[in-house]
Amino acid sequence: MKLLRLILVVVCSLPMFAQQGGMWIPSLLKGMNETEMKNLGMKISVSDIYDVNNSSLKDAIVHFDGGCTSEIISPKGLLLTNHHCGYGEIQMHSTVEHDYLTNGFWAKNFSEELPNPDLTVTFIIKIEDVTSKILAGVNELSTEAAKNAKIQSNITSVQNEYKKESWQENKIKTFFDGNQYILFVTETFKDVRLVGTPPSSIGKFGSDTDNWVWPRHTGDFSLFRIYADKNNRPAAYSKDNVPYTPKHFLPISVGGVEENDFTLVFGFPGRTQEYLPSYAVEQIINDLNPAKIEIRDASLKVADSYMRQDAAIKIQYASKYASIANAWKKWIGEIQGLKKSDAVKVKQAFEKDFTARAAAKNKQKEYGTLLPEFEKLYKEITPYALARDYFQEVALRNNELLQVGFQLYQLENVYKNRGEQSFNDRKANLISSLETLYKDLNTDVDKGIFEKAVALYGKKAPKELTPASIQNINYEQLAEKVYSTSALTDYNKLKALLDGKAEDVIKKLNKDAGFILAKEMGDNYFSKIAPAYDALNEQINALQRTYMKAQLELYPEARIFPDANSTLRLTYGKVKGYEPRDAVSYSHITYLDGVMEKYVPGDYEFDVPQKLMDLYNAKDFGIYADKNGKLPVNFIGTNHTTGGNSGSPAIDAYGNLIGLNFDRVWEGTMSDIYYDPEICRNIMVDSRYILFIIDKFADAKHLIDEIKIVNPKQKTKTKR
Repeated sequence: MKLLRLILVVVCSLPMFAQQGGMWIPSLLKGMNETEMKNLGMKISVSDIYDVNNSSLKDAIVHFDGGCTSEIISPKGLLLTNHHCGYGEIQMHSTVEHDYLTNGFWAKNFSEELPNPDLTVTFIIKIEDVTSKILAGVNELSTEAAKNAKIQSNITSVQNEYKKESWQENKIKTFFDGNQYILFVTETFKDVRLVGTPPSSIGKFGSDTDNWVWPRHTGDFSLFRIYADKNNRPAAYSKDNVPYTPKHFLPISVGGVEENDFTLVFGFPGRTQEYLPSYAVEQIINDLNPAKIEIRDASLKVADSYMRQDAAIKIQYASKYASIANAWKKWIGEIQGLKKSDAVKVKQAFEKDFTARAAAKNKQKEYGTLLPEFEKLYKEITPYALARDYFQEVALRNNELLQVGFQLYQLENVYKNRGEQSFNDRKANLISSLETLYKDLNTDVDKGIFEKAVALYGKKAPKELTPASIQNINYEQLAEKVYSTSALTDYNKLKALLDGKAEDVIKKLNKDAGFILAKEMGDNYFSKIAPAYDALNEQINALQRTYMKAQLELYPEARIFPDANSTLRLTYGKVKGYEPRDAVSYSHITYLDGVMEKYVPGDYEFDVPQKLMDLYNAKDFGIYADKNGKLPVNFIGTNHTTGGNSGSPAIDAYGNLIGLNFDRVWEGTMSDIYYDPEICRNIMVDSRYILFIIDKFADAKHLIDEIKIVNPKQKTKTKR
């Protein structure tokens, strides 16, 4: 069966073009996409999805703080997104006395909604292809550096000249590895307030154990509201601002989902790499992911041991732990999925077909050497890529003392390269920005992570590319020395360290054990790793651009979609269960019964609020129960999603919200690299569970009154 599928993949061209895969640009749906969506059951038109001149679905879809998606669900600017997307804001407002992470939060009126400094949301106003303008004069240039410089110059010119309103921005993004450029006109709102969130025992139920796992029973949602000035335009926070009036908001359906129902997920997927050659996929499976997994595994074990013992540490590290664990578990599943689906063999089969097709079309001169060059370059770059990942994971992502040390290292370089005024400006900004980091820093936790992570760096990274100071040493003694003497462990000590003229500050920094180590890592990275990595990567990127161009040219019949790049996309498919392993079959939906089956009293991952248990025991589900009297919680579909789609609306055939995307199944996390419709599934919170929690659990009926509730599967008007 697998061999047959492999042959079919090649015959049908690229492996990632299987039906229902793809992340499509909403302004370019006419034709094949529209036909396929209609065949899958969609009842609305593509102009209902994207229209510049009239209200459409895209006007309700919002980029949430640059990393997630949200959607407007009321005429008063009410935003729905994931609990984990709003986690940082929920944590920021939480204290031991007012623990919104544990107990939840529900504003009773506008005045109780909580402002969030620096939180922004962005709308897409218009999308336009500007490829010809951006690539004008580029092909005549001979070097990659010259081409890139010309492209950047053209981008700047087009962004500055394209018509927009004064409060809007023009942003140009590259697609198909530099073969297409699209301009987005955007509006960014800066006054976004927290309205409501369930307790973590609902919004994060299952926590890290259930993350990336199906069956799932998580109410992963939170509510915010956009505020605007009196003209309904973006404005900084002000008590005089008013709730935003949207061009479109999504009605919420309580009609429920059934197997094979049409689903459309609309949002801002972050990054995919669907068109990598087999050599790159082998590198990810065998080298890069295993190293990063090992570092994060060690860091998470340290943090978890402290969080389970101390409630204050649990609050401090909740968001950080979730962020580190999310990618850690995803990478594990990614490796397993790539192996299970034989992704490398599938890509090798395609590469064989690609080579034959290039020869058949007399394109050997242009494309015949691409794959051998890829093989050579990936072999050369692997040690540098591995060393780069070790440096970034240890110095920039898992340990906070080293993160601070690296920022101070950058500060020293600002002084060397730009002088004292720039140094002072950067120093003031740094002191201000680090206050939040130190608020949530526990030195015992950080020290434990430091010891484990630095030891892995010193022992496992390519020896010739690793600082000599962290090789063949006692890592426990190093941690003790750094954390007992360095000023980087305390915010007030850090401010004292940075007090004074630039020259004096630099002298003090170079006597601090934490700074010295971070500087050694930084110097090593920028002298031994970055130059070689960047040079090789530039060559790989140039090859990838040509490889992508060749695929577009040699496979004109293929369903080729651009890789995700945090721009507005839609993906469509069906509600559908799956069979991940032999004799294992999963249904498409889960119920509140499953929450109670997983319930472990007092456990931070599987505890259940008493009120939820009372509602369950009384079967007090209101209009949100299904036809069998059960309360749905989550469901899965074949939509092709990735990071950034968190918080994306799941929309039915009629344009109503039926769910909230928040995860993928573990077996299918490799869909960023290779989408396999047999095992790739996205996970969504059922809209009925969201409304049930707001209505019955939180008693926030004023919010229910704000929302338009519909049931397209029955003709009578829906009542609570």
